[in-house]
Amino acid sequence: MTRQLSIVILGLSITSSWGNGHATTYRGLVRELDAAGHDVLFLERDVPWYASHRDLPAPPYGRTELYGSLEELHDRFADEVRTADLVVVGSFVPQGVQVGEWVQREAGGLTAFYDIDTPVTLAKLARGDHEYLRPDQIAGYSMYLSFTGGPTLRRLEQEFGSPCARVLYCSVDPQLYHPDPQPAQWDLGYMGTYSDDRQPGVDRLLLQPARAWQDGRFVVAGPQYPSWIAWPANVQYQPHLPPAEHRAFYNRQRFTLNITRADMVQAGWSPSVRLFEAAACGTPIISDRWAGLETLLMPGREIVLADSAADVLAVLRVMPEEDRLAMAERARRRILAEHTAAHRAAQLVGYALEMDLETAP
Repeated sequence: MTRQLSIVILGLSITSSWGNGHATTYRGLVRELDAAGHDVLFLERDVPWYASHRDLPAPPYGRTELYGSLEELHDRFADEVRTADLVVVGSFVPQGVQVGEWVQREAGGLTAFYDIDTPVTLAKLARGDHEYLRPDQIAGYSMYLSFTGGPTLRRLEQEFGSPCARVLYCSVDPQLYHPDPQPAQWDLGYMGTYSDDRQPGVDRLLLQPARAWQDGRFVVAGPQYPSWIAWPANVQYQPHLPPAEHRAFYNRQRFTLNITRADMVQAGWSPSVRLFEAAACGTPIISDRWAGLETLLMPGREIVLADSAADVLAVLRVMPEEDRLAMAERARRRILAEHTAAHRAAQLVGYALEMDLETAP
């Protein structure tokens, strides 16, 4: 029987999914840790932009507490940090450097940095940008848990001195993401917050196909798209969709598009949570290319890789319906067998127990 752990997580947000993918990851992870009998406290900085967009203000699993300042964090939660078996600090936590210093100083058990943005973090460190992590802090965490696998893990250990770098990919909640057959409203859809480095891929693999195929139906959903974007007439744009609407969104698409940020393409082994969510819904995926993707979904059998608008149009207009559905089902089975929130919770506990045994006297 797995030992029950007391875990404190200091993350960007669990109460609001507005403009961030962290909340979805933390919700699934905390829920599954709680279901497995572990005691979990999630600490979130109370900031205005999430306070006005809270779609889960009181998560019904574990315990969530908000704090307004570093002083309040120290005063209210020092005892929990000192007595926890594991304290996790996430990427992009406000004043993350100071939070990390405090955790490394006060924690009586294991500590971990959970990087939901590993390639972005490493690019920031290379520029001397220490927004939420300093290079010298990496060696001070017992573990570095990374959304990126592959060679990046060795780099974290060899270049930055992490005692233990382990992959902890994003995941999917099969209770929320599953097939829910509905009439197809769009031939191809994309969901993601706007970013300068992703937009060329959106243009090449969705907007250009839309312009070339006037009878096709397309959709883009996500916040922060600039007003200067000229959407083709057959592309519907929707602002932010709360997680409660994601399943229906995927299930109304014949295909969904996965576009990866430039830093993550360069690093490889960096799947987006949208990849797992779409697959769990039984929606076939068209994706850009990056190293390591084949370790998650098999190109040609479980996912389609596309380099150009012509590649996308060939799939949308030519692939037989039987082949489309068969590919989607193969991807769904693969993801549910390896990449659910329950898998991630078990991995995290396994890593912690492994480290605990290694450091035991």
